[in-house]
Amino acid sequence: MLYNSTRGGETGLQASEAILKGLADDGGLFMPESIPALKTSLKDLSRMSYQDVCYEVIKEYLTDFTEEELRHCINSAYDEKFETPAIAPLVKKDDAYFLELFHGKTIAFKDMALSILPHFMVTSARKNNVTDKIVILTATSGDTGKAAMAGFSDVPGTEIIVFYPYGGVSRFQELQMRTEPGKNTHAAAIRGNFDDAQTGVKKIFGDREFTSKLKDKGVILSSANSINIGRLVPQVAYYVYSYAQLLSQGEIEDGEKINVCVPTGNFGNILAAYFAKHMGVPIDRLICASNENRVLTDFFGTGKYDRNRPFILTSSPSMDILISSNLERLIYLSTGRSAEKTSGLMKALREQGVYDITDDMKEFIADFFGGFASEDEVFASIKALKDRTGYVMDPHTAVAKAVYDKYVDKTGDKTKTVIASTASPYKFSPNVMKALGEKYDDEDVFLVIDRLHEISGTPEPKAIKDVRSAEIRHNTVCEVTDMEKTVETFLFG
Repeated sequence: MLYNSTRGGETGLQASEAILKGLADDGGLFMPESIPALKTSLKDLSRMSYQDVCYEVIKEYLTDFTEEELRHCINSAYDEKFETPAIAPLVKKDDAYFLELFHGKTIAFKDMALSILPHFMVTSARKNNVTDKIVILTATSGDTGKAAMAGFSDVPGTEIIVFYPYGGVSRFQELQMRTEPGKNTHAAAIRGNFDDAQTGVKKIFGDREFTSKLKDKGVILSSANSINIGRLVPQVAYYVYSYAQLLSQGEIEDGEKINVCVPTGNFGNILAAYFAKHMGVPIDRLICASNENRVLTDFFGTGKYDRNRPFILTSSPSMDILISSNLERLIYLSTGRSAEKTSGLMKALREQGVYDITDDMKEFIADFFGGFASEDEVFASIKALKDRTGYVMDPHTAVAKAVYDKYVDKTGDKTKTVIASTASPYKFSPNVMKALGEKYDDEDVFLVIDRLHEISGTPEPKAIKDVRSAEIRHNTVCEVTDMEKTVETFLFG
């Protein structure tokens, strides 16, 4: 399996080369030449562990890795770091199936892919005789940052730098990043929003003079954002696994179609479900759930992508995004893999902030349904589910549940549906408690966590205990225009 840039500048890369680079030199994203079919039946997969399902999926994409290398990466990633042997349990509540992706070190779904990416990176470097230090440069809207810092913490031959929006992440997310103990980890708040951080990181990758200067000093840059194909591929596995679990639990018949509903910001998580569908998992509708930053809802409704709108800070900060980078991969597929057309649309987005797709492209993406939930609907969804079932959702998962309920009301489609539950409610406890009728100051985060523990009856995750007693180590704040200078300072003093 070889990889090409969505913009045509680089073609024919091995998986390990694409993982090391992260972003193509032309600014495009790497895509496999085809979406491979699963070689193992869903019935057989239903009898497998999460780790074995992972292997059956990933081996079709990372074909230059040996079985021994892949098994080592998978077993190193999905071990006792996760607080449940199932890794991603499927919980039925209120006629939907919640795929709990938050049992890792940082209690958010980013752990699922960011636990394995460092092992992919180290293996890829060895395979390609890379001896330079790999510096991971990433932007975060909240969860990616800490998950990437935890994943790469003290991994030999790597260093990681995370940029996040100052005042644009939850208090707990901020504490998680600022207390990360790894000696090779760095975090900086930028005076701007997530899109500013993401654009700044992309600009650094595209600055040939700067990257050449780093190379001369024995440093190569790579990315841990979901733009890295090494992040996207492991996510495909958990949609295959969720279908296999439904089969195993007798909730569906083999071959029965399901829907998938995903709370979406940067579009990587739901794109993984799309890949799973085209690998042979019987998924019908892909319900793309947005918060009040409803750029994707409008896109799927009209065929126009328009980021020229106010940026809204919501209770689901990991989805406060107006430039959904991974959508470029779907656009590329919808053009018939035309790098020229994709590049033209991305240029229009960069220069005018808007692009329109053709009727043929709209037809290609017709299995996506876009919906959004207001803040009031998110809070009402948290309370209603807790009142009916005792189950507590975080605001991101509640966006998906609210959109799913609206989808059912609108369409009457009662197909069994998996909802991606992307974070523990403990991670966003002030807003969860507000939804449940108790208001606290975000600064009193541990007081609120204690109260949530009391009313939910669920164990406090280890990640909470770790942050409670940790020392604050990262205090850097910078302007967007100073991001390159900040990188140099972190690396060379």
